[in-house]
Amino acid sequence: MKNAFRLLIFILSPLALHAQNPIVVKQQATLMAQSMTKGDYKSIVNYTYPKAVQMAGGKEKMADMIGTAMQQMKTAGISFENITVGTPGKFYKAGKEIHCLLPETIIMASPKGRMAMHSNLLAVSGDGGKNWSFLDMNNSTADKVRQLIPNFNPAMKIPPATTEPLQ
Repeated sequence: MKNAFRLLIFILSPLALHAQNPIVVKQQATLMAQSMTKGDYKSIVNYTYPKAVQMAGGKEKMADMIGTAMQQMKTAGISFENITVGTPGKFYKAGKEIHCLLPETIIMASPKGRMAMHSNLLAVSGDGGKNWSFLDMNNSTADKVRQLIPNFNPAMKIPPATTEPLQ
């Protein structure tokens, strides 16, 4: 019996590790960030938390809204130079989902100069960590997140976003 239990743990361990594999979540978050700098708004929407997409009116409407906002920024002389995603923090169980935060730095250029925005992406997986969707936590609070994600784990603390001018 003891050996059967050990064998079961040995077999299931890779599944538990996959669910909380920081490499997988970082790779998918990086693909989303690259989509932003490339102007691939449909891919951004595909990586966005589904309920947020639904609340925006669906995939096409959200992609159009992102495109319009990006065009307005471009017209104002604002552009994304670089977006980097850091290493995921602690993984949290939230109902049937897994959540974690990934630090994100966005370098932007504008007529007034360059700046770095530091915030976090909330990563959400509903399939045991194979696929992740994301929400930008720039100036979000746990209360705002709970409107989209009722099972949000209160142990997860969302740090405030910061901005710094660059030379």
